[in-house]
Amino acid sequence: MSDFHGTVDVMSAAYEDVPFSELLHHPAATTERLGAVRALRLRRRDAGDLALMRIEQLERDESVVEFTTRLLAGLVRSGNVEVIRGLLPDAVPWVTFLPEADVDVFVTELVAVAEGVAALGNLAPIAVLLTQWRHTAEVHADPALLEILTREPEGDLGPVPAPPGTE
Repeated sequence: MSDFHGTVDVMSAAYEDVPFSELLHHPAATTERLGAVRALRLRRRDAGDLALMRIEQLERDESVVEFTTRLLAGLVRSGNVEVIRGLLPDAVPWVTFLPEADVDVFVTELVAVAEGVAALGNLAPIAVLLTQWRHTAEVHADPALLEILTREPEGDLGPVPAPPGTE
């Protein structure tokens, strides 16, 4: 974001990469950098990277997720599914490869999972859902792959029965 004079708002930066050792050796100076970015990405050599952010930022992010989820769910419940369907290609362009019936299932699952994510404060389930549906779209985008995966008896053998004792 910029103001009228063309200067850049430093709070618009999403994150800054920082070696984890910098936090260990210079904790005050490193955490002070959170005044200029939303989060610090702490790079580690032998493990996954970590993120360091102010709790206020985390709470703001959570409130945005909750608001967006409630808005999405409200649009669906109020009969505006067609509006959402029309906007989906802007958000996830791969949706254009899904059959129409699958788009309806995707929207239904998206709303349900988004509501659960907002209640839990954990975005992982929605990331998994989006990845699963993207892979489904990839299959539909490739006619040869779709043929291989849906051919009987080597391909799709239909619904998988529930494991014993879970009915």
